[in-house]
Amino acid sequence: VQLQAYGGGLVQAGGSLRLACASSGIAFRINAMGWYRQAPGKQRELVATVTSSGTTNYGDSVKGRFTASMNNAQNTIDLQMNSLKAEDTAVYYCNAAGWYLLGGRPFDSWGQGTQVTVSS
Repeated sequence: VQLQAYGGGLVQAGGSLRLACASSGIAFRINAMGWYRQAPGKQRELVATVTSSGTTNYGDSVKGRFTASMNNAQNTIDLQMNSLKAEDTAVYYCNAAGWYLLGGRPFDSWGQGTQVTVSS
């Protein structure tokens, strides 16, 4: 399964940005999709995950500001980011986990990352 992320860019503090991630491949089923981010010199951290049943989980630093939504039919995930702060600056990666319908082999795929820069 391949993932393609869209929507990164430069925004002023307090502004909003929306990221999108699309998946592609043959005969697969996704259990959950998510967003993670990695700032320079820091470890990759959880931003948000959404399961196919709609359960969401957010990192503490983004709760109340970011909203993730998954479209099961299209196998996409969006991330609406509001009230952005300079510390939100990072490369954002989308992730999808599930299995292939032929053979049942699991997968855990990552997108290429998209840069989000918040100027203070």
